[in-house]
Amino acid sequence: MPYRWTEQDTTGRNAPLWRLCLWPHRSLSPRGFVTFIALTSAMLSLPILAALGTPVLWVLLPFLAGAVALVWHFLRRSYADAALREDLALWRDRIELVRIDPRGPAQNWQADPFRVRLEMHETGGPVANYLTLTGAGRAVEIGAFLSPDERVLLYRDLSDRLRRLDVNAPA
Repeated sequence: MPYRWTEQDTTGRNAPLWRLCLWPHRSLSPRGFVTFIALTSAMLSLPILAALGTPVLWVLLPFLAGAVALVWHFLRRSYADAALREDLALWRDRIELVRIDPRGPAQNWQADPFRVRLEMHETGGPVANYLTLTGAGRAVEIGAFLSPDERVLLYRDLSDRLRRLDVNAPA
């Protein structure tokens, strides 16, 4: 599951009750990346073996090397994009969402948790089961990079935490 809840030690005065960290799923491990590049290079070198000692080798070589370089570049870019992360922290008196994007500045949103509305838009959003938190005068998305099933589980988990926060509120 590409998200994890951690319960915080509440003895610290400023510590949140819960933290949630969300990240995009990576289907290719670093070891898998090396294996894929090695296999791609090996497969693309087969035509070179047939052309050894002929002028055709010099025609094929730049195209095959360029293909491996492009695969390498786009897989590396995919890894950089996967550095995206969303951190949600829940205190008794506030909720804070920070989106850390590798290509831009961090985005921050805060609101009173008792005035926040969590909504799941099954249809009509940019993705299926689109999740939004509405409060403090604006709506923010959460977990758009998760799969639809993972967003349903996140909706249930986050709803439960917000409900527990309300029940545990001091009278």
